Amino acid sequence: MRAIRLIVCAAVLCLTTTGLFAQATRTWVSGVGDDVNPCSRTAPCKTFAGAISKTANCGEISVLDPGGFGTVTITKSMTINGTGTLAGILAAGTNGVNVNDSTTATPNTIVVILRDISINGACTGFDGIRFISGSSLMVEHCWIHGFRGNGANSDGIDVAKTSGDGHLKVLDTVIENNTGDGIAITTGSGQLRATIDRSRMMNCTNGLHAKANARVVARNCVFSNNTTNGVFSDTVTAGAFSTVSVWESQIALNSGNGVRAGNAGNAGSSGATLALNQIDRNAANGVLVSVAGAVETFSNNSIRGNGTDGCPSCTPVGPGN
Repeated sequence: MRAIRLIVCAAVLCLTTTGLFAQATRTWVSGVGDDVNPCSRTAPCKTFAGAISKTANCGEISVLDPGGFGTVTITKSMTINGTGTLAGILAAGTNGVNVNDSTTATPNTIVVILRDISINGACTGFDGIRFISGSSLMVEHCWIHGFRGNGANSDGIDVAKTSGDGHLKVLDTVIENNTGDGIAITTGSGQLRATIDRSRMMNCTNGLHAKANARVVARNCVFSNNTTNGVFSDTVTAGAFSTVSVWESQIALNSGNGVRAGNAGNAGSSGATLALNQIDRNAANGVLVSVAGAVETFSNNSIRGNGTDGCPSCTPVGPGN
């Protein structure tokens, strides 16, 4: 009998250990889940933070039904997928999503995808998404709004890498009603390459703010009703650079400039290239070239109805110029 009891105890211990440490390639969260669950399809977790420890590297957290799934810090490659339901993050007094692998054994290597998530700052949140360290971040079909808790520093997406190359991809996303920038991008060294497509940045300070060591391409986007600039290529660090190419986009109704390149207070180089854009009804300039800035314009832009139209300091390029 004693031998049987020992065998049973050993089996229970083995099963318990496996349950504690096993990670699944796909886990699930539900509005009626519980974080003590294994995050399986039939026993989902309650929050993204609860599911992330039970999700394997390069795995995926899927959302079963509508709910608020809490803020989360991501330190490994993964996808959070809310497709098909209302996947919400309420981030009052904090950041919605932190992407940061700086304390891992292999920093600046993770690849993160955020898909179909509503991230609400409830007027007190700091940043919707803060990208500190990692290789690549994709934000697809998300809505990021209401981040006002940190004043002019409350951005929809804040890329603030201290070092290393990186990639940002923003597709089919709305970023609005934040007191900071819609998207702000800087890295202390290396290059941050960003692609923004079919997205809207509205009612922020700057719609798009490329700050340092950023190469940004934006296409089929709307930058409107921002309090300073629709698009700002602004090198904030001496010796650094920023370049922004904007194609087939609407840049309108901003309280300052539609597009600005350069900043008298900074010593880096800032550039912008514009093609097939409608730049209209901006209160100050349609396009402004400041100190250390340069703008190339194709002849197919429409720049009209602004406080000051045209761009006499721009460099015409392409056919017809």
